[in-house]
Amino acid sequence: MNTTLRASLVLLLALLFAAGPVLVPGFGGFDPARFPHPDPAPPMQPAGWAFAIWGPIYLWLVAMAAFGLWRRRADPGWDATRGPLILSLALGALWLPVARAAPVVATGMIWLMLATALVALGRTPRRDRWLLRGPVGLYAGWLTAAAAVSLGVVASGYRVAGLGGEAWGVATVLVATLVAVPVILARPTLAYVAALVWGLAGIALGTDVTLVGGYAAIGAAAAALLLATQHRRLLAPTAPPGRKGP
Repeated sequence: MNTTLRASLVLLLALLFAAGPVLVPGFGGFDPARFPHPDPAPPMQPAGWAFAIWGPIYLWLVAMAAFGLWRRRADPGWDATRGPLILSLALGALWLPVARAAPVVATGMIWLMLATALVALGRTPRRDRWLLRGPVGLYAGWLTAAAAVSLGVVASGYRVAGLGGEAWGVATVLVATLVAVPVILARPTLAYVAALVWGLAGIALGTDVTLVGGYAAIGAAAAALLLATQHRRLLAPTAPPGRKGP
């Protein structure tokens, strides 16, 4: 597959992904009736307003893909991201109908979407940060929170390990944070952390369970602090060779 075809496929899949809410309208989370222990308000479910981030994600991904096809289709740095992005966006284009019918399968899919999005983020070049790393980072950051929430809702609905909503709500936040830490250390990206913090804030403000909300707020603050620390380290002046100290 040549670079033009790969770039075209990324654009096509980004458009199909963005069309998902139109083709499958009204999705508001996994149907509680699909679980043996239904919970109409899982404590790890973000507040409704948090899902508005999908608008910027869709628009930025489509703009990225269009620019990539128009001006960067033969760029090796851009092309390195296209393989994992194609897989992630293809899964994303199918996710909503699967999520309505089979939450367990959809949870596996969203973790694959996250894994491939993180691979793509790790391959983004320094060039065109706000045209490539930015949209991929925003997408991957939200998926970090969303994949953890999906896992928590399913695990709670099936009472995995005999644990209920509160325990799995805390576990959800811890999973999202543990995934994010190595990503931020390896590729400190403002858009990634912004989307993650947005998702964790949605959990903190959308739950009545104080323990889950508190952990979510701490996780959001920790991610933001880690990003700030990484940026300070990267911007710190380096001593000339052979010189120690100031």
